[in-house]
Amino acid sequence: MNLHLSLTPLISLLAGILILVMPKLLNFIVAVYLIVIGLIGVFGLGTARFI
Repeated sequence: MNLHLSLTPLISLLAGILILVMPKLLNFIVAVYLIVIGLIGVFGLGTARFI
């Protein structure tokens, strides 16, 4: 069995859940999301595989 997970969809899912639960944190969550996605893009962690 081969399990392939990517970081970007997991981060997006977590951010979406947090925004639904606590809408007042929207600005903070969006800022953190953009920083994390930017770091993933810069350092090339988007192709990391977790088994």
